[in-house]
Amino acid sequence: MSSIFIGIPLIIFVLFVLPIWLWLHYNSRNSNQSQLDQNEVQRLAERVQHMQARIKTLEDILDAEHPDWRQS
Repeated sequence: MSSIFIGIPLIIFVLFVLPIWLWLHYNSRNSNQSQLDQNEVQRLAERVQHMQARIKTLEDILDAEHPDWRQS
């Protein structure tokens, strides 16, 4: 008799509450990670632009000082 009082709520929990709970948990977790990923991509894109500018500057300096540096 006491197993019925424990078993029925447990079955209801496992069939209805647990799947919804897990879905909500992982759905919110993925949305938080996607926001972090977007921030990381933005930060990396800014670094790429900065590095491209630095490389361009270094190539301009080399072109001015050693015009044939690209052939060697």
